[in-house]
Amino acid sequence: MSHSLHPLRRRDPDRPPPVAGAAGTPDATIGDTSASPGAGSGRARRIASAVATGAAVVLVLAALLVPPRLDAVDWRSFVRLPVEAVFGAALFLVLPDRARRAAAVLIGLLLGGTVLLGALDLGFGQSLGRDFDPVLDWILLDDGLAFLKDSVGRTGTVLIGAAGAALVLLVPALMVFSALRAGALLARHRVVAAPVTLVAGTVWTVCAALGAQLAGAPLAARTTSEALRSRVAQVNATLADEERFAREAAVDPYGEVPPERLLTGLRGKDVLFVFVESYGRDALTDPAMAPHVGRVLREGGERLRRAGYGARSGFLTSPTTGAGSWLAHSTFLSGRWVNNQQRYRSVTSSEHLTLTGAFRRTGAWRTVGIVPGVTRAWPEGRFYGLDHVYDSRELGYRGPKFSWAPVPDQFSLAAFERLEHGRAGRGPLMAEIVLVSSHNPWAPIPRILPWDGLGDGSVYAGVHERGEDPREVWKDPERLRTEYRRSVEYSLTSLLSYLERYGDEDTVLVFLGDHQPVPAVVGRDASRDVPVSVVARDPAVLDRVAGWRWTEGLVPAPTAQVWRMDAFRNRFLDAFGPHRTGGGPSSAGGRKEGRAGAAAP
Repeated sequence: MSHSLHPLRRRDPDRPPPVAGAAGTPDATIGDTSASPGAGSGRARRIASAVATGAAVVLVLAALLVPPRLDAVDWRSFVRLPVEAVFGAALFLVLPDRARRAAAVLIGLLLGGTVLLGALDLGFGQSLGRDFDPVLDWILLDDGLAFLKDSVGRTGTVLIGAAGAALVLLVPALMVFSALRAGALLARHRVVAAPVTLVAGTVWTVCAALGAQLAGAPLAARTTSEALRSRVAQVNATLADEERFAREAAVDPYGEVPPERLLTGLRGKDVLFVFVESYGRDALTDPAMAPHVGRVLREGGERLRRAGYGARSGFLTSPTTGAGSWLAHSTFLSGRWVNNQQRYRSVTSSEHLTLTGAFRRTGAWRTVGIVPGVTRAWPEGRFYGLDHVYDSRELGYRGPKFSWAPVPDQFSLAAFERLEHGRAGRGPLMAEIVLVSSHNPWAPIPRILPWDGLGDGSVYAGVHERGEDPREVWKDPERLRTEYRRSVEYSLTSLLSYLERYGDEDTVLVFLGDHQPVPAVVGRDASRDVPVSVVARDPAVLDRVAGWRWTEGLVPAPTAQVWRMDAFRNRFLDAFGPHRTGGGPSSAGGRKEGRAGAAAP
């Protein structure tokens, strides 16, 4: 065997042997990292890696611990032990490397999806007072973008939409990265991680069994697993609800009633069903709003009383809050509890008899709709039994758009007078009218103008320019509540002024709110009740509803009757049919309701 050295390693016999640790020798860098040009960057990489791993663990724990409601987030939320972290750690410890990485990707995607759905829950909770429905609510995201466009403009909407799309991609990617990083950390330190995981599992079990708490919050957390279980139950309930609702909707006590036996107590009358956007019970009960809105109703009611009108008022419980007006409209008119988008699609695609459709079936009324919030084709008009629908494009309005509301309420009512009610030689009318000026964001708000000076609406240009900026209004909760209240005052004043000016002895007005405003105005725990009033000059009309035990006047008493909104159709058809039953349960399938908000399910 040759004892010669490799040519590159051969030492000159005349050179002295190298000294250990000297520069240029293999041992020179031992204990002296400054000697290597890459040593500093290597240390920086190690620090960055440690920070990234720590951040990954924190992100995973935060995703597992963050509460589903903003008002529940505080320091106690993040000093608990999540059971999902214990199970995840155990899974990473027992799986081989490839399976562990696959599991980490799946867990990361699941956590990312949970975080995104939680964010949607937060948004829906703030605006609608309920959680996001992953089966039915995707269609509402398009409506949300339309609302943003009206509130912050096209550029703001594009920026918000782009930020939202980026988050949809970034959050799952970030959670996958974090899960992979946490899994790798556990795998590298199995010797320490295994007993720590075992101890953590034991601690969680003991805390859960004993109900241990810290400052009132349970130490043993299972927020994510409970959220997932609730989500699965929600989806199952939604799918089961479709079949149940179809069975219920198939039974209609008025479906086969002959036309000549419908609405006999209103023949020859002009009947107006008017929805006032976001006109909720809190407008009449909140100490900061009730004096102002109540004054509008009392003063308007007094003027109507002097003109010969009487009124009765109560409360209805809406199926929605904050938004979703179409759910309330369809509930009120169909007599079915339409509290989600699937039910809405189901009922509006059926032949179910609506309250407005009952007028058309008799052949004794021309039926029309004034729906300024509709800006494109609206096939639901057929379901509601309307001979003609006037949307925002047919009202003759050429003025500015007041945020979301395409047409001011006073102009919509004037257009109804011009197009239908004021026409010479017409017959009895039934109209569904939707007033939208009290739709959020409640800025800018129109003001009452002379009825004869509205023209084509161009006169509103100056009013719009002097109005509030919605972006500024929403920065201040008190200012927001004030502008909401002012918008309701405007809508109610427009309606009562119209009735005073254009109504007569044959006019019957039923007006109501469709839902309460967003929780930012009334809070998350507000009721879903809305005021409802029947106004008529003919005493015989009010005699028909005397058994309802509603409050006299336009302001319902706090103890006034509260019905679910779906009960109104049957009660109304019963009261104005040939065999009315007075104040008891409707012979046409009505329910008994409680009082002061305790509506029967």
